[in-house]
Amino acid sequence: MTAPAAAAIPAEIRPATAADALGIAQVRVDAWRTTYRGMMPAAYLAAMRVEDSHALWERVLTAAPNTTSTVVAAVDGRVAGFASALMLPEPKFGLDAELTAIYLDRDRQRAGLGTRLLAAVLAAQRRHGATGMLTWVIAGNRGARAFYERYGAELLVEQPFQWDGMDLVEAGYGWRDLAALAAACAAAGATLH
Repeated sequence: MTAPAAAAIPAEIRPATAADALGIAQVRVDAWRTTYRGMMPAAYLAAMRVEDSHALWERVLTAAPNTTSTVVAAVDGRVAGFASALMLPEPKFGLDAELTAIYLDRDRQRAGLGTRLLAAVLAAQRRHGATGMLTWVIAGNRGARAFYERYGAELLVEQPFQWDGMDLVEAGYGWRDLAALAAACAAAGATLH
């Protein structure tokens, strides 16, 4: 089945509020369970708790003003996806911002919402002064890697790392020209605000 065109999914892309924390947590846990199946132990994914993720996102979204930006895609008043980024205290690979998360409900993927979320969080980070952006992905996550590569991300490094005691491999991608990334998102039909 082909995913509907981006215009077929009427979604409001907007800054996240504390009221979105539970929806963000649910999307994150569901996305991890489907995306990382076979890459992480099934028991680990099954043990993930929305309540724990909710507490984390409440802290993020109620923090004093800072250089973290979180945006949501709301469909029919419900969080269907989100993206989050922050300014780095020290540049890494010559990049001063990091895309820390971008997740969508499985049935909303490949319909343009990821591009719209990327465009919105990128615009927010540029307002904070970002000139380049880094992101990390589990190396086996082919879908995310293809998404970043489609928008011109450069593979910077692949390296082992540990997550909650699990030995994994991550790939670091970066965009050195954020104007070009914004143009690529716009060309794909993203609405920049």
